[in-house]
This record gives sequence, C-alpha cells and structure tokens, in this order.
Amino acid sequence: MKNITKLTSHEIREGYKNKDFTVKEVVESFYKNIDEKDGDIKAFITLCKEDALKCAEIADSKISEALANGTFDELPALFGVPIAIKDNMNTYGVKTTCASKILENFISPYDATVIKNLKEQGAIMLGKVNMDEFAMGSSCENSAFFVTHNPVDLTKVPGGSSGGSAAAVAGDLAPISLGSDTGGSIRMPASLCGIVGMKPTYGLISRYGLVAYASSLDQIGPMTKDVEDNAILLNAIAGHDEMDSTSANIEKKDYTKALINDVKGLKIGVPEEFFGEGIQKEVKEAVEKAIEKLKSLGAEVGTCSLAACKVALPTYYIIADAEASSNLGRFDGIRYGYRTKNFENLKDIYKNTRSEGFGKEVKRRIILGTYVLSAGYYDAYYKKAQKVRTLIKKQFDDAFSKYDVLIAPVSPTTAWNIGEKVNNPLEMYLADLFTVPINIAGIPAISIPCGKDNNGLPIGMQIIGKHFSEETLYRVAYTFEKSREV
Repeated sequence: MKNITKLTSHEIREGYKNKDFTVKEVVESFYKNIDEKDGDIKAFITLCKEDALKCAEIADSKISEALANGTFDELPALFGVPIAIKDNMNTYGVKTTCASKILENFISPYDATVIKNLKEQGAIMLGKVNMDEFAMGSSCENSAFFVTHNPVDLTKVPGGSSGGSAAAVAGDLAPISLGSDTGGSIRMPASLCGIVGMKPTYGLISRYGLVAYASSLDQIGPMTKDVEDNAILLNAIAGHDEMDSTSANIEKKDYTKALINDVKGLKIGVPEEFFGEGIQKEVKEAVEKAIEKLKSLGAEVGTCSLAACKVALPTYYIIADAEASSNLGRFDGIRYGYRTKNFENLKDIYKNTRSEGFGKEVKRRIILGTYVLSAGYYDAYYKKAQKVRTLIKKQFDDAFSKYDVLIAPVSPTTAWNIGEKVNNPLEMYLADLFTVPINIAGIPAISIPCGKDNNGLPIGMQIIGKHFSEETLYRVAYTFEKSREV
C-alpha cells in the first residue's frame, strides 16, 4: 500500500472504510514525518500532538461504530483527516502568532469560524504553520521565527505568505491545509510547491477569526494535493456566517459535484497582459501548452485584454497597506500580545512595543499605508486607487460576458533562491503581478500544477472565474488534472 503520508484526504477516508489503517495510525504517521523532515522544511510553528492523538482515539471509536452499523458513509467527508492551519486563524487554547514577535505567546480564547466548521466535520488539527508575518510577503521569509523551505528544493522559497501551508502539503507533513490569500498568498505558494490552491470569491468563506491584514481583500481558502480534495475542503469551510458582515448569504453548494471530466464548449479567455515581458520562458510555454491541451479537449479559446491590470500592483499595495495600517493599530502593547519593558510613559509603550514587536516588512507597509491615508495624500493615492479598483472589476466583468474562465500564469517565475529578493522589496512585490488583480476584483481563482522548468521546479496555471463560479473552476481544473494522468 502507498505510504500513508502520500495519500489525499479522500484516499485516507477510503482507507478508514476498508479498515486499512486507523485514525491514530494516520495521525502518528504524519507526526513521524514531521519529526523526520520538518527540521529541514520548517513548516510548523506549533504542534498539537497530544490533543490530535486524543481526537484520533475518539474518531476511531466512532468509525468502528459506524462501520458496524453500516453508517460510515454518513460521517462527514473530513472525519478523522489531519489538517495544517495557517497561523493567522484563531484556534481556541492554541497559540495564534501570525509569525510575529508581537503575538509570540498569544493563546486565542476562541475558534475562527473555519476552525469551528472543521471541528464539526471531525477534521484533526496537526498544528499551526509558518507564514510571512501578518501575511505580508511573497516568499515566507518574513516570519519572526524562521524561514520555511520549499520541499521540492530546500534551497528555494516556498512562496508566501501561506508558505507553511503549501510546504506542509507538498512535503507530506499534512494531507490538506488552510491558507489565506490577500494578493496571491494561496496561489503563489501552491504554484511554487506544485500543489492545488483555491482563492475563493470574496465573502464565500467567513473571515471571522482570521487576523486581518487587508479586510477588503483577505480570503481563506483550501490547499491540497489534488482538485478533488480541494473541493471537499471548500465544502467544509464555505457558507454564510452571521459573525462576518462581509459573508455572502448564498445557497450552500456541493463542489464535488462539479468534478466533471469535460470542458467541451467551455469558453476560455487568455488575457494578453498576463503573457508579456518579465515572464520566465518555461512558465509562459507551460501555461500556453496547458491552454492548448484544454483546447484539444473541446474548449473554445480566444484572447482578451485587461488593460487596467497593468496598474493593478500599485493599486493593490496602496489599498492593502492603507487597510493594514488601520488593522494593525490594535497591536499597541495595552490589550494583548507583546509589551515593551522599556518605557516611561504611554507614548513609549506604543512606540517601543511596535518598534520591537513588528518586523521590517510589516513596518514598511504600515508606514506606506499611513502615508497614503494622511491629509494631502488621501485623494492623490487612496481615492485614485479605489477608482482604479472599480475599473479593474469592470474589465473582468466585460471579459466574463464573453468567456466562462480566464487562464493565466500564477507567478512570473518558478521558485527563487532563499535570500535572493529579500533586500529588494520592489522585485519581491513584482512576484504578485498576476495574482493581485483577482483579489482587487473579489473573484475566485485556482492554481493547479501544469508543468516544471528545466530544474524540475513546479509551474502553476491560474484559472480565473466570475463571482461564485468555483464550480466552473473545479470543472476545468479537474479535467486538466485528469488529462495529465493519462
């Protein structure tokens, strides 16, 4: 039988049904892999081994009972399945650090809605994984604790900010994980590590309990080994939540029903702006080859223009940093988290706590965000960025009046060397070139592996859809995935 840690969540479930292994054996197998490999990968910040093994024993007892009664198929799809959680989602009784010194010892007093949903499904949390501090970064090098390494090549970055989530799945340290995506932070690491990552429509998944970076852009999403697992995990976490005022009140769907191996008659648009200068030759060729494959399977392909996306990057960084400067104002050393020991008055507490507690990239974004919101600059920058945001949304709407999905690269390049871009913020920001327009428009997109470069590094293809069209994205992704298995 295949190594347990190589299995997908649906294969693990099948194993429980066939009595191939117990939940405890599965959980122990992943912790054994973590012990052996995570010293090099550095995906996990916090492990929940004791609690996970207790949950495994309870799950085993329920599975035994269900098998005896013939009710196994009534158990939730993720029952007894281990999962890794990005460390910016609140977890009751477990540290939630956001990979920052300022929250280094913060233990959450409540569960985020997505965590509550997973617990109700019977999923078992292995631990919390590393990220760029407060989700600010594209490489997972901005953590206050350590740099996460790409399991495909340990000298390379895994992508960020959900680098720990991607590395855990790609390195067989967890079968599935949750990440969050503000400007590409699920899709970028999924692409660089060779896994599947979905950034859902804004509002599809509750943000209650997600530590905010940029509230109008942040979205939690699933990161998995294959498309089927991705749909299963999205089923578990999607849905309306009264605790989140931005949560969409739409009918609950079963995304696994969209896993149809057929794209005949589907219209695919190829945005010209995503295939221009600055893109690695092998990335461009791999995505173009994937589009041709879908065309050979019956899809109709045409080109389109999204001219406003040329200014999406500065628009994104103005909006995101403005919101970050506001959201991160709560970390002041008064209510929770780190507090400086070096102070004489209240002003010193604020100043020194934030100076000592925040990392370089977070400070850079707070300063930039405060600047664009300040008197005299608000109209010149923030207001203008919001107008461009409306324009970008409109151009996507126009494209979707002609096409069912758009296809583009996820990242202009494959994974780069650790330390290569860390001292050049502008070059690092350019890595998000093809992902930020999707967050600005609030639409869904999925990253799926579509090839490798000459060094064997994964290349991801981005399939983009209109609002709440996750089913169409899964259909295209599933068809392409199956075509590669033949």
